[in-house]
Amino acid sequence: MADQANIGRVLSVLREWDRGDGTVRGRMLSTFLTRSAGKTVPELELEFAQVASLFLARLTTWMRLTYMFGTFLGMQLKAIGIFLSASSHDQYLMEFLEDGGVLTLLDVLGRSRSKEEHKTEALRLLLIVSNAGRKYKEIICESHGVKAIAECLARSNADETQETARALLESISHGNPKHQNQIYKGLIALLTCTSPKAQQLALHTLHTVQSKMETAHHSIVEPLLDMLGSLHLEVQDGAINLIRDLRCYDLRPLLLNGLVALLRPKEEVQHHMHMEVSEMIKLTGSLPVFVQQAAAAKAIRLLAEDSQEVSHELLSLGVIQHLLFAMGSREHADAQIQASMALEHFVRSYPAIEEHVQKGIGGTLFAAFMHQADTLYMNMDDTQAEILLTNKVYITEV
Repeated sequence: MADQANIGRVLSVLREWDRGDGTVRGRMLSTFLTRSAGKTVPELELEFAQVASLFLARLTTWMRLTYMFGTFLGMQLKAIGIFLSASSHDQYLMEFLEDGGVLTLLDVLGRSRSKEEHKTEALRLLLIVSNAGRKYKEIICESHGVKAIAECLARSNADETQETARALLESISHGNPKHQNQIYKGLIALLTCTSPKAQQLALHTLHTVQSKMETAHHSIVEPLLDMLGSLHLEVQDGAINLIRDLRCYDLRPLLLNGLVALLRPKEEVQHHMHMEVSEMIKLTGSLPVFVQQAAAAKAIRLLAEDSQEVSHELLSLGVIQHLLFAMGSREHADAQIQASMALEHFVRSYPAIEEHVQKGIGGTLFAAFMHQADTLYMNMDDTQAEILLTNKVYITEV
């Protein structure tokens, strides 16, 4: 009898819903959310009895027809979330998908007029869908979800939205072999966006996704090297960590070549720096080209410390001459410090290199370097800097 009474009451509510306009439905939905706040999901299911699906279908349809106006979107998303989080959520998920729910949520992400809190809530619902299993992840991907989520992450200025988008990208990457490459390439594309926070989150997720890939795509190299010039340390560190991950893949020669080249900025860039940007150096204390030079030296040191095989490959690229050049580049102290520390690793690891370097830069400068490599730049005069910049130390093997 209680069930019949519940069904009768809820059907009465649905009839009122069907007859009402947006204002009436908004008031009813507000009442539903207020009542739901004090109840568990099983209690709500019991209250709705066999007609919960009818209410969810009405909610989804109403949202699909009105989301572009945004008037009731926040309440609609929260109410739908109650159903998708329910213990029998598989049934509700399928009904929600069949009614175009996923496409509507993805469209909310792409609309410039959507509020950030609505985007976050839409991402949370998509995360519930994704976490339900492989077939749901595939539906999101086949609805052009990767592009929509990545663009939302890149364009958003709200931390919560960006963090939720990142969690969703990571979720759809797990146990979804059919679309793994699509997700991987979408994350690589994110590296070129202008938001440092989005770049940092993309790097973090790529670190996880790359570990499951048998190969690495060559398109990852250029944006990674570019990110070494970021003035945001978290982005720089994330790029270096991913470069270290990639040393085990077949694009390693491309990466190492790129890193060594960054130790010696192009002559026209250096000339441009000297002529026009001296004031900017005073204001910012750094410039991307020199920040990139410093980060490349740091990455080279860490890669060399990780692997003797990589050390030998770096030597074959003439890394010692380039490190000495960077040590003499006095526009950016950190570039000098990082290059000195990298060179110190090679010198202390290979006696033959020590001998070559000492001959190449002279005993006095070499003694100062060996005494304390990371402070050498503080006591360097113009003559010593010139010796380093014009050095002819060319070692390609040990």
